Amino acid sequence: MSTLIPIPKLGQSEETVKIEKWRVKEGDKIKKGDILFEVETDKAVLEVESQFEGTLLKIIIPAGKEVPVMATAAVIGNPGEEIPKIDAPKTIEKKTDVKKPADVKAAAAPAKSAEPQAVSHAGAPVQQASYAPAPPDFKAKPSPRARKFAEDYLINLDNVPGSGGEIGRVTEADVKRYLDASGYSKKLITPSAFNLAKREKLALLEIEGTGENSRVTIADVKATASEKPRAFSTMRKVIAKRLTESKQKIPHFYVTVSIDMSEVSKKRKALKDQGISMSVNLFIIKAVALALKEFPMLNAETDGLSVKYKSKVNIGVAVSLESGLVVPVVRNTDKKALDEIQSEVSELAEKARTGKLQPDEMKGGTFTISNMGMLNVENFSAIINPGETAILAVSSAMPTPVVRDGQVVIRDMMKITVSADHRAVDGSDAAKFANAVKLKLESVEFLNREV
Repeated sequence: MSTLIPIPKLGQSEETVKIEKWRVKEGDKIKKGDILFEVETDKAVLEVESQFEGTLLKIIIPAGKEVPVMATAAVIGNPGEEIPKIDAPKTIEKKTDVKKPADVKAAAAPAKSAEPQAVSHAGAPVQQASYAPAPPDFKAKPSPRARKFAEDYLINLDNVPGSGGEIGRVTEADVKRYLDASGYSKKLITPSAFNLAKREKLALLEIEGTGENSRVTIADVKATASEKPRAFSTMRKVIAKRLTESKQKIPHFYVTVSIDMSEVSKKRKALKDQGISMSVNLFIIKAVALALKEFPMLNAETDGLSVKYKSKVNIGVAVSLESGLVVPVVRNTDKKALDEIQSEVSELAEKARTGKLQPDEMKGGTFTISNMGMLNVENFSAIINPGETAILAVSSAMPTPVVRDGQVVIRDMMKITVSADHRAVDGSDAAKFANAVKLKLESVEFLNREV
């Protein structure tokens, strides 16, 4: 009997996913544990393993489709077995604020010539008429003849005002009037550039020509095509949504202190001499975790009407990827030794970079650290993750002249900035927290105790 393979629900908030790539094909023998396909969630690309054995009889959902979770992705069974009839799930179309280019079909290419020549794509003789641009919210409703004419001449119908009997309807005559009034007949373009513009679905009047007599060349078309809006990845959409929500709803305020990292540097050197390598970030994570126990209002969550203090300290460590930012979580950070934290952070970061980070490994954070110390950054402020009351931005340690015992000396100074939610955290609390982190990182006693 055949088995239906669903797309699993990989996180509590996941309602839709996209199959990024199939790792098997119809007819393949499948064993338990084999990777069937990769799915893109709002946080990562994850591998889905088979829980069954048999032959992959049919793939129901092709790669690249956004579908609801738990939809049937494939059928596994015995060779020759009858495949049950399964309708492919409806593709989820996500709305976007990005305005798409005009929807045009490729028209027949102009006659080829031995060499690219400047040609004018003027329409048939048209009546002179004044042209007024369409209002910003105008939505053209072109007639079939108008659409075909616009396709042939690479016209963006959104820019053509309509005069048809139906309100807002754009007719072929409207397009021809627009051609004449807009100076289209004077536009020069090589045949090869025209064909490329059709393939890229570009409007000819929106391409700036840089050739002789402002002629549009292939290079001009490629430059314009490179500026076409590109839809955000699923991860980037979520980042944009969450951080916009945070800045709009959470009243941020910021506190910055400078930390003398000399003692941390000495400790790291001493450990290195013993064959032990520990990053600066480990000391920061542990100092922050212990400081949060002293200032629980920064290890909390608020909706603006009440506050919930978290009993556990789970530090989210921001990891930058090409596709965006993910925040794996180190749980019970305050109770772990530095070597435990180092092992866990290294493993989570590697998973993040290879796209194998699981949704559960990004849940449950109570406070986040964003460290750009390796990027030669003097200072920055981070945006609070929704569901938390604060975040810490860590900058680079830089040689800086400071006064010690009445003398100017050079020390490696590192600035940290606390971004806090003023609904739950007062300025004095954020300042005391920042200085508690500073005190620990400058304390020989703390460093010796924790290593």
